Amino acid sequence: MSQQTYPKNAWYVAAMSEEVAGSKPLGRKICGENIAFYRSHDNAIAAVLDFCPHRGAALSLGYVEDGLLVCGYHGLKMGADGKTKEMPLQRVKGFPCMKSYAVEERYGFIWVWPGDQSQADKELIPYLEWAVSPEWAYGGGLYHIHCDYRLMVDNLMDLTHETYVHASSIGQKEIDESPVSTTVEGDKVITSRFMENIMAPPFWQAALRGNGLADNVPVDRWQICRFSPPSHVMIDVGVAHADNGGFDAPADKKASSTVVDFITPETETSIWYFWGMARNFKPEDQALTDTIREGQGKIFAEDLEVLERQQQNLLAFPDYDLLKLDIDAGGVQSRRIIDRLISKEIAAKERTVKEQMDTSSSQGNGPLQTVSF
Repeated sequence: MSQQTYPKNAWYVAAMSEEVAGSKPLGRKICGENIAFYRSHDNAIAAVLDFCPHRGAALSLGYVEDGLLVCGYHGLKMGADGKTKEMPLQRVKGFPCMKSYAVEERYGFIWVWPGDQSQADKELIPYLEWAVSPEWAYGGGLYHIHCDYRLMVDNLMDLTHETYVHASSIGQKEIDESPVSTTVEGDKVITSRFMENIMAPPFWQAALRGNGLADNVPVDRWQICRFSPPSHVMIDVGVAHADNGGFDAPADKKASSTVVDFITPETETSIWYFWGMARNFKPEDQALTDTIREGQGKIFAEDLEVLERQQQNLLAFPDYDLLKLDIDAGGVQSRRIIDRLISKEIAAKERTVKEQMDTSSSQGNGPLQTVSF
């Protein structure tokens, strides 16, 4: 059995709301769990194991009828609770209950808890001000990437690579010439970099113009990366006309945004990457939102080959001890938090197994038998 590499007792973004529409379910693997997402009664989102108890077909290949998920193989109908409801001319209500998942639709995303369902507290879903305030606009997308989700966390918690990977858009030499500060606050990690009296790169020149500001004058630039478990990274980025306070400059002197990164493991070496940018200037300008989304999508696409080739190299050289530098502190600290959460999960599972064995032994049933499938 491979070592667990991601927490499962956590809320992950599984899909964008528009991905699950009408009578067509969505099949998606999240943290190694094959899940079928669909619209149940009153358009409520539901999620069950993507496995038909009749012959093992993928339920996500079926359709939704009267709030039930119909298997597209023989017509078995599954409820949101994982119980088989009916099947033409068959007695199936005695079928074992399949796994259902805690799921919540919020902020335009579908969130799922792939681990212990008894621990799925909806209050743990992070609050996203930019998603509910009319003063903000958001545009984003989804990439499927063949890499360990922690490599993407590393990538986002150290933006030094922008100078090299994104040289034509957001990169500039002043990035890797400026020191990085890293702090840890409980289960959150913050890395920050500030650059003063520089010229804005092409992407930020366009953002300045979009906010009605001159793009050919010196600016102060900032990057503040905030990691929170299990794998969310929000990055405050922007530029302000120099000598106006930088990050704290008044709105009419800057163009600033929050880069949104929800990184959801599919497997140990693949992810669903939900990316976007929220801005609090000219939120009513849909054309500007579309332009920024297009530009940001191209920027993130530049990371894909780098990350996938990096993953291939790490698999090819598993024993190589990678160098760790000052700029890696954000990723290193984030991984420590992830490792702590995983260790906590494993310890809880081991306690549960021990309690079951002790109970079985005290009842004279002998040790529990392990069955492999």
